[in-house]
Amino acid sequence: MEKIAFIGMGNMAQALAAGFISSGKIKGEDITAFAPNQEKLHRNAEKIGFIPASDSRSAVKDAGIVIMACKPYQIIQVLEGLGDALNGKALISVAAGWDYKRYSEVLDPSVRFQFVMPNTPAMVGEGVLLFEETNSLEQEERREIMELFGTVGDVHILPSRLMGIGGAVSGCSPAFIDMLLEAFADAGVKYGLPRETAYRLIAKTALGSAALQMATGEHPGALKDKVCSPGGTTIAGVAALEEAGFRNACIKAIDAVMQRG
Repeated sequence: MEKIAFIGMGNMAQALAAGFISSGKIKGEDITAFAPNQEKLHRNAEKIGFIPASDSRSAVKDAGIVIMACKPYQIIQVLEGLGDALNGKALISVAAGWDYKRYSEVLDPSVRFQFVMPNTPAMVGEGVLLFEETNSLEQEERREIMELFGTVGDVHILPSRLMGIGGAVSGCSPAFIDMLLEAFADAGVKYGLPRETAYRLIAKTALGSAALQMATGEHPGALKDKVCSPGGTTIAGVAALEEAGFRNACIKAIDAVMQRG
């Protein structure tokens, strides 16, 4: 594995760097990173184990792979600052909206690049990482990079036309699921559960339900039916959710995300 440089070291970059190092696939001393907030960068370097850099060009100097992890609106300025320092390297971008087509319009032809959309559960090794099918990486290089990203979650390849909806479902849904956890915990508190207990119960139940679906491959509706006894309490709750437009609200949430995109 070639040396890696991060441009930007926010929560997602920290999760990726920590996951990469803990996997044993790359050593901390083979990862450099630059971020404008040098004090925070050095704290994270000490905690995670990478090498902090004082500027972007020195960060990428010895790296074969550069991970663009800054905010999307910062990328043009960052690219201008890097200049020809990216030439001949592989660029992996985790910045939303910066896909193959967009990078191909601004990068030197010698730069190989790949758009990846991760989500926040990657911070605990349970992420979803979407790799755009269209890319210019070398075949073996791409295999190694996908394997590396697989240390922090499940890797999926999507055609360019589906990266938007894929990102909406996997990238935005953690916020929606957090709202669901909070809402059911509030209901538990309403009926007397301590808040921390309520959070734990619903979070563990959500985690277990997702694990059950993935392990069995059963349709979520079939799993739901197994919990709903005739005339029972669960089907009464399902009916209340349907009356409130629960499933339609979920679809509308994704509609809203796609319309903003």
